[in-house]
Amino acid sequence: MKFNRLLSLLFAAGLVISCSGNKTQIIVSEAIHPEWSKDAVIYEVNTRQFTPEGTFSAFAKHLPRLHELGVEILWFMPVHPIGEVDRKGTLGSYYSIKDYKAVNPEFGTFEDFKMVVDEAHKLGIKVIIDWVANHTSRDAVWTVDHPEWYVIDTVTNKPIAPFDWTDVAKLDYSKTDMREAMAEAMLFWVKEAGIDGFRCDVAAEVPVDFWESTVTRLREVQPELFMLAEGETPELQHKAFNMYYSWTFHHIMNNMAQGKSNIDSLRSYLSKGMSRFPLNTVSMNFTSNHDENSWNGTEFERLGNHAKQMAALTFVMPGMPLIYNGQEAGFNRRLQFFEKDSISWSGDKSFEELYKKLILMKKENRALDVPFTQMPEEIKTERPDAVLVLKRVLNDNIVLSAFNFSAESVKVSLNEGVENGNYKVFNETVTTTLQNGSEIEIEPFGFKIFYK
Repeated sequence: MKFNRLLSLLFAAGLVISCSGNKTQIIVSEAIHPEWSKDAVIYEVNTRQFTPEGTFSAFAKHLPRLHELGVEILWFMPVHPIGEVDRKGTLGSYYSIKDYKAVNPEFGTFEDFKMVVDEAHKLGIKVIIDWVANHTSRDAVWTVDHPEWYVIDTVTNKPIAPFDWTDVAKLDYSKTDMREAMAEAMLFWVKEAGIDGFRCDVAAEVPVDFWESTVTRLREVQPELFMLAEGETPELQHKAFNMYYSWTFHHIMNNMAQGKSNIDSLRSYLSKGMSRFPLNTVSMNFTSNHDENSWNGTEFERLGNHAKQMAALTFVMPGMPLIYNGQEAGFNRRLQFFEKDSISWSGDKSFEELYKKLILMKKENRALDVPFTQMPEEIKTERPDAVLVLKRVLNDNIVLSAFNFSAESVKVSLNEGVENGNYKVFNETVTTTLQNGSEIEIEPFGFKIFYK
């Protein structure tokens, strides 16, 4: 039996194999992936900065546009009230949660948010919210009602601040009643707001057994629950989470664009980058998000001439692509994190067309579905120093993607591994015939994608 066929059977059965001689394990995640997530693209919403009003009601007017763009999952940064004690900046950090069962009045009311969820659902768009389970604000309702639920600094006798986040207080997961209250708060949003899942902040800082037990309860209410972990910790993916942050891939793209590494770093990732994760795991691929944009720079600062090319790469690599609000408008500014700083939607319109066509391609070709059981195959060329050609196959569906990471136009031959036939060409209205030995030319920092 071929190994790929064996993996497919294991994938379907959800088995774990342990080879006693060398301790090799093949672990298949038990996380249940909703059918609607298989070809989805996730879109991050920074409510404060999305519109001049910074409200849910103002955001709702953009839902038809986002539906037309093709996104199927909206991830809202935290929607809860923000603490005032030791607040950072004028408006504070979204991630300093004062009350898990309330809505930040800056954004509107609970009814306003529920309206957004309902309208999104009418368009076939799912909604997940950011969940900060590791800590609360330093003046959260729990600090008053249940001060024993926090990790206390023995010197100051006050809750400790995790890392250097001086505006928050770390929760103590040895407290059973705190765990129950946290699970009940998450259930509240699934039951009362009708959300479809959570993006969980610093998920690895919270015990895995809490996530696993809580997700089991959540799925009793919402069988198609979708869970995203901010982290790259394999244990989180065994049962609780559907998707993780692919930080490794993200940093490889940044380093390649900045000349800190070459194309071989990407090849190394292709050969082993996800092998430590269970099969049936989904990686989230991104060129930007709220943290990267505000603290490390826009995709244009970090990726330069490679910005569009790397965006395309996130779509053809295994996983689910993320679009951070404003990227589809070519928005080129770091958003302030603790102040009002609205996105300008009048940027480079070519990015909107790029993302729209990438999303359409992903939906048209099942070879780009998630989850995955194997990495793409590399098609060899005579310019391995500059060009990477990847092939993804699922049954009769094929995607060939060629990336030129150099500053010069390059012609290469597809020397082997190409199935003969007619292929659609990304961003073109014509088809082309490809076979072993076919020659293609790629512009500097460019890419070409062929699929059928």
